[in-house]
This record gives sequence, C-alpha cells and structure tokens, in this order.
Amino acid sequence: MFLKNCWYCAGWDHELSQGRDALITRRIAGESLVLYRRPDGGVVAMEDRCCHRQSPLSLGRKEGDALRCMYHGWKFGPHGRCVEIPGQTQIPERACVRTFPVVERDNWIWVWMGDPAKADADLICKAVGPGHPDWNLRTSKVRVNTNYRLELANLSDLTHISWVHDQTFGGTTVYASTRPKHTLKPRGMDTEIWLRGVPAPRFAQHLFPPDMVFDLYFLSQMSFPCNFILHFQVYAANNAAGAAAEGPSNGQLMLDTFSSQAITPCDADAVDYYYSWGASKATDAPGLGVLLYEAINEAFLEDKRILEGQHQRIKEKPDFRTVDYAHDAGPGKLLWLLDKLLKEEAAEQVA
Repeated sequence: MFLKNCWYCAGWDHELSQGRDALITRRIAGESLVLYRRPDGGVVAMEDRCCHRQSPLSLGRKEGDALRCMYHGWKFGPHGRCVEIPGQTQIPERACVRTFPVVERDNWIWVWMGDPAKADADLICKAVGPGHPDWNLRTSKVRVNTNYRLELANLSDLTHISWVHDQTFGGTTVYASTRPKHTLKPRGMDTEIWLRGVPAPRFAQHLFPPDMVFDLYFLSQMSFPCNFILHFQVYAANNAAGAAAEGPSNGQLMLDTFSSQAITPCDADAVDYYYSWGASKATDAPGLGVLLYEAINEAFLEDKRILEGQHQRIKEKPDFRTVDYAHDAGPGKLLWLLDKLLKEEAAEQVA
C-alpha cells in the first residue's frame, strides 16, 4: 500500500520547538511516530511505542537528548537504545526502539520510513520553503480523510479546477479543452500547462476590469509518496499581431508564485496535507500574500469535501466499475508508476 523507501513529510520545522516537553506525534504510512528536538537542534524520530509494554512514548518527557517513557520510567537515547531502567542495572540487548533517518529541508521535516541504509537525501523533492529570501510564502496544513491515491489522482489532473474550485482558482472552463504535457520521471511526473486569453482566477477577478484576460502557466512536479511542487505564473495576455500562440507567453509577467505541497498518508483513510503559497518578492504587492493565503485555504477545503465524499463512496462499493475519459491520462500514468515501484519494492523484500 505504501512505499517504504521514501521520504515522508512530518510537518513544518516551526511545529517542533526546543521546549522541554515539546513532542509531536505523527501517523505516517501506517506507523505511529514521536518527534522531538535534541538540545543541539537536530530532530529525532522514533516509533511511538515503548519496547516494554507498548506505552506511547509521546506520553513521556524529554530529558536532554533522550526520551523517558512515563509508564515505568525506561529512558531511550536519540539512537533508540534504552540507557536506563529504574530498579535494575542490566539493560537487555533487545531494549531498543526503532528510529528513523530525518532531514530538514525547505522548512519541512522529512522522515525516511524504509531501510536506513538506503536513505538518500537527494530523493527529497526540490521545493521553495518559506525561508527562501526571494519569496514571500505562507504555510498551513489540513487533515483530509481520504486515501492518498485519490490525492495523487486529483493533483495530476488540474481540469477539476473549473468545477471543484469554481469560486476560488476557477473562473473559466477552458481547462477541459486543454491537453497538458505529462512527462514521467523515475519517481514521479512533471506536468506543464498553458492557458491563453482567460479571465483571472475567481479569487482575484475583483482586482481587474471585467474584460481583462491573461495567459496562465502551470508547471507541476509530482514525486512519491505524494509531493506536489507548483510554479504558477500569470501574464497579461498580448493580443497584438504576432503574439505567442504556443510556448512561453510574450505578455508582461504580472505574478510569479510557488506552492509547495507535501501530502503524507497517515493510513489508508487519511492524509496530512502541508502546503505553502506565495509570490516572488519581485511581483509581490501589499496585501497580496493574505489574498493568496486565504484563497488556497478555501480551495483546499473545496478539495477536502470532494475527496472525502469520493473516498466514502469507494469504500461503500470498492468493486464499482468507473468510466474513464481523456483527462484521466495524467492520473493513470502516475498511479501506474506508483504500482510499479510498489511491486519492485515488495520483490526486493522477498529476495
């Protein structure tokens, strides 16, 4: 169901403080984790399960760089090995808790859920974090009670913007007549879309004359388990003779934005969605960051309603025969690749 040899986002770095009792819990790919910061600032990710009686370590407390279980007092170092058992001096060799490789990048915390020997930081998706000096980005998160495969399908088919996001990102039905360019990669897919001569997205239409139109550019880079990095640009449409009919717009760049989104499957029925959106400082304007932030928060609630309803219907009739259409090409390619990698990983575990 889940790739294990993969980096999963465990949240934004600001969620994990240096506080004495600052512990956060995460459910990632069916595993319960507890995370905390060491005094040197590094992050520890452990299975949230004491090896003594399976009490949640997240109900324990930090002691220096260690974590003490508050059921019977066993203490575990950041490496997961038990370093103290109150009432006895001998510590069993098996007294240890699983730990996971952790990397902080682009203001996200990444956890490797598979074989630690295969944890390659180069496999972390390239994103733009809120700490980047050239961008004004705001962050948020939402829990969506759906299966992560439905999120993958949703994000790899942007035609749903016209309908699901009619009151936010939509405002035109031209998405349905556009054929995106999908490019499969070893662990994901890039999608490029140009929309020409269309109204501004609905959330921003009040800023422009009713007849003003734009060229919109989307470049999404998706990677497993479910990461979506979107470069979105808005150009003033150039209607003069010789204006670009395909390829890059030759109109004036009005808005240059990045949205970095990491969707972490908790289990088969829920995901944690960590996301940001904002403009480059070169195209930013007073109040624009708030407008973008409000729009993306509202849009993701629109997605949440659809995906949670879809997930419930699928659970009711898992064998229901659905009907495909042209815009299922993107989701089909991406889910085919995911299944291919899942089969390869399963085969390696058996060998």
